[in-house]
Amino acid sequence: MAVNPDPKPGRWILPLVILGMVAFTYFFVRELPAASPDTTLAGDVTTTTGPPDGSSTSAPPGPTDPEVVAYVDQVEAINDALQLLQTELVTVNTGFDADPKQVQYDEAETRFEAVDTQTAALVTQFSELTVPEGLQNNHDVLLTEIEFAGLAAGDALAGLRSDDPGTLRRNAVEGYVSAAESFDAEVANLRTAAGVSA
Repeated sequence: MAVNPDPKPGRWILPLVILGMVAFTYFFVRELPAASPDTTLAGDVTTTTGPPDGSSTSAPPGPTDPEVVAYVDQVEAINDALQLLQTELVTVNTGFDADPKQVQYDEAETRFEAVDTQTAALVTQFSELTVPEGLQNNHDVLLTEIEFAGLAAGDALAGLRSDDPGTLRRNAVEGYVSAAESFDAEVANLRTAAGVSA
């Protein structure tokens, strides 16, 4: 009986197949064209850089509706006037409370009256504004604050004229200041909602 020197002749087939696949892959890949440097692979993150000087290439979008711009401008004008009246009221009140008095009663009454009258005019002016669509909630908050300032101005004048030792007047002045500050903060919120930069 003949003896087979290699009892498992088929065991060499698999390594030869693998070697052939490796060789084929190597030569096939070498024949592929080089990738373009402009090629973007899926999943790559594209980063856009601005000008080398750091400047912006475009301004943030603003409102295109002139009605919105006009409304915000009017509100800001009212706010500027309200802040000046706040300063005036505090100045007169502080001068009247000073010892010795820096503002006498007659002058304080006249200046308090002016603040009261001008604040009432601002309340009327604000309430008559035409509110653009989408800004009604901001307008309502602003209206509440400026109406409170109007009431506080009247209370400050009434407190000055009363027999009260000054508590009513001082509390009213503090209320006016709080309303004016809240109005100013809400104007900033309005600009944001309207897309108008400060």
